[in-house]
Amino acid sequence: MTAKPQDYRELLKRSLTAIDELKAKLAAAERSRAEPIAIVGMACRFPGGADDPAAFWRLLRAGTDAVTEVPPDRWSLERFYDPDPDAVGKSYSKWGGFIGQVDRFDPHFFGISPREAVAMDPQQRLLLELTWEGLEHAGIAPASLAGSRTGVFVGISTNDYANRMIAAQGFGKTDAYTPSGVAHSVAAGRIAYVFGLQGPTLAVDTACSSSAVAAHLGIQSLRNAESDLVVVGGVNLTLTPDGAIMTSRARMMSPVGRCKTFDASADGYVRGEGAATLILKRLSDAERDGDRILAVVRGSAINQDGRTSGLTVPNGSAQVALIRAALANAGVQPTDVSYVEAHGTGTSLGDPIEIRALGEVYGPGRPSDRPLRVGSVKTNIGHLEGAAGVASLAKVVLSLVNRTIPPSLHFTTPNPLIEWDRYPIEVPTGALPWQSESGPLRAGVSSFGFSGTNCHLILESAPDRVVVPPDPDRTRHLLVLSAQTETAVDELAARYLDRLDGPDAPSLPDTAATAALGRNHFSERIAVVAGSTAEARTRLAGVLAGETDETATRGRVPSGDPPEVVFMFTGQGSQYPGMAAELYRTEPTFRRVLDQCAAILAPRLLHPLLPVIFGEAGAPSVDDTDLTQPALFAVEYALAQLWRSWGVEPAVVLGHSVGEYVAACVAGVMTLEDGLALIAERGRLMGSLPAGGAMASISADLVTVAAAIAGREDRIAIAAVNGPSSTVVSG
Repeated sequence: MTAKPQDYRELLKRSLTAIDELKAKLAAAERSRAEPIAIVGMACRFPGGADDPAAFWRLLRAGTDAVTEVPPDRWSLERFYDPDPDAVGKSYSKWGGFIGQVDRFDPHFFGISPREAVAMDPQQRLLLELTWEGLEHAGIAPASLAGSRTGVFVGISTNDYANRMIAAQGFGKTDAYTPSGVAHSVAAGRIAYVFGLQGPTLAVDTACSSSAVAAHLGIQSLRNAESDLVVVGGVNLTLTPDGAIMTSRARMMSPVGRCKTFDASADGYVRGEGAATLILKRLSDAERDGDRILAVVRGSAINQDGRTSGLTVPNGSAQVALIRAALANAGVQPTDVSYVEAHGTGTSLGDPIEIRALGEVYGPGRPSDRPLRVGSVKTNIGHLEGAAGVASLAKVVLSLVNRTIPPSLHFTTPNPLIEWDRYPIEVPTGALPWQSESGPLRAGVSSFGFSGTNCHLILESAPDRVVVPPDPDRTRHLLVLSAQTETAVDELAARYLDRLDGPDAPSLPDTAATAALGRNHFSERIAVVAGSTAEARTRLAGVLAGETDETATRGRVPSGDPPEVVFMFTGQGSQYPGMAAELYRTEPTFRRVLDQCAAILAPRLLHPLLPVIFGEAGAPSVDDTDLTQPALFAVEYALAQLWRSWGVEPAVVLGHSVGEYVAACVAGVMTLEDGLALIAERGRLMGSLPAGGAMASISADLVTVAAAIAGREDRIAIAAVNGPSSTVVSG
């Protein structure tokens, strides 16, 4: 069989099309690998009572030193402290940054038995709590992520709990929960298990740079399309004196317990503890989903010191190469960066090397009147080791949000080993407004591990949001709050009362939407209906005082499977002029879907649909059958999509007459376009029948109705039998 010329032409055409498609895919993949990453949520526990981002920012902005003496519930200073650096089995530092209540945990909240919770490292417990809080901060209901491609990347490097437990109990008293309770890998894996996440999940230990490297890996996972959402975390708890004793032997610790970063008196660091999580998304996804974007990661890089004069000695040339690689990955020029959150531990060896590397990369071409500002959060809360990187990231995110560079503490006399005159670098000792002459604010974040693994990230301020004129607001809003116990839901309501007070309170529509869609819903509930923020506060206060009515109520949802929701779509006869007009005016989702239906129907109808539905002057009547049926279909379908946008999904859909077609579309039996085409043709055919007919529904059985119309069959007939005592006649 001989091929014809047209066969070759068709083959060539298909080949060229395939090549074009491949090129498009490669270009899309290349764009994805360089896509900025949005930070959409965060949560933290840091020393000084910084138990949430707002409290952490207050600490930073005020220049608070959160370092204290070791609390007696950690270990005995009398037993383990000695100012003599050569004292065996002692630490010459009695200081640290500590968080409170690390022994507190609600295992039932996460479906964990009390026995298993005892075997769990508190670092695992903290990460579970902060993952939950971070997701809620991002407006993402944790339950909505089950089965999703959400990745988890956690920095963790200490084993104090395991050491303390074994020292107190011995191996003979460990149980089946101990291996998973203290394993670093499970610190990440348990998050995925509890939340049902199925993206890449791993714990990272590169010592002090662990959580920054975790952030880098999370960014790569999003850019490589392995994950659609990423939880980045870092945690560090100092529960025993072991770490302080070991670092004292290496002379790493400051005898006075302060990180005096870049100061002439810098003499080592002070250990700190805490944890944080960041919730990351591709920027395009965050903008598509309407997320609040706190900041953007433009790029990142990691490398290794390699061979230096000592295993833990930093490598300046490696730091230079690292920063340049991060800038290249971000597509940003060095002079575009105006602040760097340094690793800055406050050591006489490391500080000069770090400033020299920063100056070499960020210094050239920088105007002397616009120096690079450099600071270190370690001066506030100590060195968090495995969580140090995420603490630095959290500080920079909050600085970008507030457009302020907070002070770096304990800097009075510049370190003479640093060539300050050579580099346009400045250490801020007071809070400074952070401004940009053009473009977004940009910052670098450095994190170096004493194992030699280094990380540098480039962040920038969130893109300006396009201000859309507000839609007409509905007159009332439903605010729903829930928790697992009565006490907890009362505490939650009290926090909402607090948050809704004052000039900076969020709008009631935003608050109600986030409470309904951005949180899980538990058994103990409070619901209030209000038309304003002030009214919502009054209703909430009333509920807490024991006052309930139809606008403010509380209750308990029974345990077990939630009740199934059924959508029932009615048939012809339920229409009326002006139906759904207020929904169209106040609900963007309803309006969008109704407009979509009207656009699809436009070529099939003789008259525009919306004026018919709303009974506008000059429009045909909505009772004209050829228009009634498309109008009812469109309103019912838009109403179903509105309920679904609120998170109300039907388990079953039912329909009568016109409603059957809507139910079929909602169930996915047919497309919206096919459903509208069928209903438009159905309405046209029925509308072409002679005028003057009527139907009546009779509450009687078939036999009774048949006897009543006997002899009049030329004018009336039985049209439908809807039930044992429901018969329809027509004629």
